Amino acid sequence: MFENRHKTILVTGCAGFIGSNFVPYFLEKYPNYRIINLDLLTYAGNLDNLKEIDEILNNSTLQNDRYHFIEGNICNRELVEFIFNEYDIQGVIHFAAESHVDNSIKNPGVFIETNVNGTFTLIDVACKYWMEKPFTYKEKYEGCRFHHISTDEVYGTLGDTGLFTEETPYAPNSPYSASKASSDMIVRSYRETYGLNTVITNCSNNYGPKQHDEKLIPTIIRNALSGNPIPIYGDGKNIRDWLYVLDHCKGIDLVYHTGKEGNVYNIGGRNERTNLQIVNRICSILDDVYPVKNNSKFNTQNSTLQSYKELISFVPDRAGHDRHYAIDASKIENELGWKADENFESGIVKTVDWYLAKYGVSNV
Repeated sequence: MFENRHKTILVTGCAGFIGSNFVPYFLEKYPNYRIINLDLLTYAGNLDNLKEIDEILNNSTLQNDRYHFIEGNICNRELVEFIFNEYDIQGVIHFAAESHVDNSIKNPGVFIETNVNGTFTLIDVACKYWMEKPFTYKEKYEGCRFHHISTDEVYGTLGDTGLFTEETPYAPNSPYSASKASSDMIVRSYRETYGLNTVITNCSNNYGPKQHDEKLIPTIIRNALSGNPIPIYGDGKNIRDWLYVLDHCKGIDLVYHTGKEGNVYNIGGRNERTNLQIVNRICSILDDVYPVKNNSKFNTQNSTLQSYKELISFVPDRAGHDRHYAIDASKIENELGWKADENFESGIVKTVDWYLAKYGVSNV
């Protein structure tokens, strides 16, 4: 068995967006933790997202011992069992998931396999490794926790007003949200049936560095810079609550360490915006920092454009497109003292700056 001088936590899916922001933050904050990152490296995973870990580890006396990446599938029970036994896993923070609604509409089976069966495999192995019998942990494994990262989309859609709370009934409307709702229920059942120490966090729409190009905000920035139409579903009036990714990571940290066993915590940014407001704000920022006249993409095409806003193009709405999500984060704020550091205005500027650098426009 792996020599365990430090507490070892299995964190899944950390080559993806939120996980790749979480791991560097977590490693830097907690030098007494060892992280095992299990990721399948699907199209949405990229090891380049984790390059900053090298700098963190170079400043550590245990640089070869604090972080290990394993490429593999959370549905592979033999692999998951090997990881628990080899590294003596004493906590799980579970990010790994298929998450793009459009892809779930086209190919729902992949979402059921990863999000439902994968979560079951992880939590079942954890339960058997940590527990002697229902409601009785093995010696030295008391307090081992399974933290499941979920989404506000499990709650369905709101009307023109209102907020999702932890008591809002589940009403998922897409194969993606249905698969996440199913995984939430599996985690809940292991708490109720076996007494496993679980917590669930349901977050609103994340944004920030390292998000995959297919998502809304990177799509807006990339298409604008390339001089391509910026596609916006329907009338652009669908409302989402936006949460800066590092604020989400801080909330996960807080819930993992101090959240009450068996509880659910909603993490939201209190930043409701329509998609049309999002695209207009991003285009305004681009107009200021990298105006069309300075963009070589417009030398031979769209040369009459004065603003990136002129590229906005409305496309047929997504099937089953939820109209309104918004989270009431009062529970995590009041019980655990969490508060978002970024509002949307500060967070979106940081986000645009990061993507400008990614797309080679860092000298503006």
